[in-house]
Amino acid sequence: QVHLVESGGASVQAGGSLRLSCMISGDNISRLCMAWSRQAPGKQREGVAAIDATGTASYVESVEGRFTISKDNAKNILYLQMDNLQPEDTAMYYCMAIQGSVPPVSSGGYCFTQQYSNYLGQGTQVTVSS
Repeated sequence: QVHLVESGGASVQAGGSLRLSCMISGDNISRLCMAWSRQAPGKQREGVAAIDATGTASYVESVEGRFTISKDNAKNILYLQMDNLQPEDTAMYYCMAIQGSVPPVSSGGYCFTQQYSNYLGQGTQVTVSS
């Protein structure tokens, strides 16, 4: 069982930066496809960024060039560096771990595999004011 704990959410002004962290236990991050997703009030949860076991990172178009996903395999921690934050980035941000029958790959901000199992953290709130 993979356990995920996010931290780093805060309230910032537009143009500011935050770094989210996700501590992973129960598996080795180097074997997983990891992703960040977010859910704004009244909206469906959407993908933000993903990074697979090879280190290939991908992003959804709305955050491309502003957000950077990375991981520390030695510490088993996933990061999301968010720069030039905008009010539309306000949401609860979730860390996700994806396992599959074949090694998941990162594309377009999501992890893709077959016969997947996914794990979700409790979330961390990011609020951006204009």
